[in-house]
Amino acid sequence: MFILRFDMRAPAFGAPAAELYAAAVDMAEWGEANGCASVVISEHHASSDGYLPSPMILASAIAARTTALPIQVAALLLPFYEPVRLAEDMAVVDLVSGGRVSYVVGLGYRDEEFEMFGVERKGRGRRAEATLAFLRRAWTGEPFEHEGRRVHVTPTPLSAGGPVVMLGGSSATAARRAARCGLGLYAQSSEFDLESIYRDECAAQGREPGFCMVPPPGIVTTAFVAEDVDEAWATLGSHLLHDARMYSDWLSGGSAAVTTGAHTVDELRAEQGAYRIFSVEEAVEEVRRNGFLVTQPLCGGIPPELAWRSLHLIAERVLPALT
Repeated sequence: MFILRFDMRAPAFGAPAAELYAAAVDMAEWGEANGCASVVISEHHASSDGYLPSPMILASAIAARTTALPIQVAALLLPFYEPVRLAEDMAVVDLVSGGRVSYVVGLGYRDEEFEMFGVERKGRGRRAEATLAFLRRAWTGEPFEHEGRRVHVTPTPLSAGGPVVMLGGSSATAARRAARCGLGLYAQSSEFDLESIYRDECAAQGREPGFCMVPPPGIVTTAFVAEDVDEAWATLGSHLLHDARMYSDWLSGGSAAVTTGAHTVDELRAEQGAYRIFSVEEAVEEVRRNGFLVTQPLCGGIPPELAWRSLHLIAERVLPALT
């Protein structure tokens, strides 16, 4: 079992963005036919390497080329959306995809993004809770008053009550907010006992806990498979390092599974952390240990012709060894 993850970074030394976007949709279609469990796509803005800013558009493109593959937007950055339009867009994507697109919403953490959208960072949690409540009400299809104006969001989503929405985060505050809002929790770190905090707050709110995902320590978030691991690191390492350093610089010491202290390809490889290139045998053991392999085939703008090598090895060598 494997997962395809795309953030669409396209640094100048990598493949052109147009090639990467075409490849992402092709890979999702291929993945559905070759054992992929889900596709995960992300969102960020004002990134020098062109990080995906419009995840619902890419989700729709992938939905149009697949029939049953689950698609998750993780994360959708809630502060940068006008609530009425967001409710409409999510409803349409739900209809287009047959209810296959789910969301992990985040509050954002980069000052550049808040500045670009003209949004205050302070108070974003309170505003996010209000937006989440608005979405639930909007997806009923009934007219209602909101901030002194009439709102009527149509069409209603295919999914009863709207698409699946979880809350992402890496803090106790995020865990408690997910519980208050009646959402599942998609944690970004295993540093704190977020699941216990989440479940305790659910109990305090008189709610049944939703789905709670906390990454296990040492989780591999960007896996590749290669016949020659040394050669693969020599070819792909600069792309993996770019991705790792960008996230780490953005997070500035914050807690997340993707953060790294590495500043060279050799250091990143030696960490044996979130970014890994496995032999076929190692990949089989990784799936047996964790139940899945998280791949990011276009990581850091990797040229598609190189990315396909890893995917074909997964389908032709790794998955058959697990049956």
